[in-house]
Amino acid sequence: MENIFPEGIDLEVLNKMTLGNMGENLGIRFTEIGHGHLSASMPVDSRTKQPYGLLHGGASVALAETLASVAANLVLKPEDNAYAVGLEINANHIKSVTGGLVIGTCKALQLGKKISVWEVRICNEAGTLVCISRMTAAILNRKSA
Repeated sequence: MENIFPEGIDLEVLNKMTLGNMGENLGIRFTEIGHGHLSASMPVDSRTKQPYGLLHGGASVALAETLASVAANLVLKPEDNAYAVGLEINANHIKSVTGGLVIGTCKALQLGKKISVWEVRICNEAGTLVCISRMTAAILNRKSA
């Protein structure tokens, strides 16, 4: 698979991006960047569970959108003078989780000049699929100073 991400991306730099926002509050941590994929983990605990003790679907979607939005911005080149924002996201919650970590892995389905489409597969620690999500990102032009 072709490497769509620039060389030399540091996971610690990506993890600093979550500080002071929802990513930090939910405990999201970027864990791997590879040829064509970006992964992050999220704990299943009091911050991410719904009242019945299961992983909240909204927390899964927040993990998916965090991954897809960061990935969509990482593939943009500085000369593009652009940034990506979530335009649409959907998710199918397949299996419940009551504890441990979930790991999301994001891959591009389409990289265009105006939109990109990303698939995020969220699995439990045993590797069982618990949620699949797809996010479309709009690619917007930065305003000139």
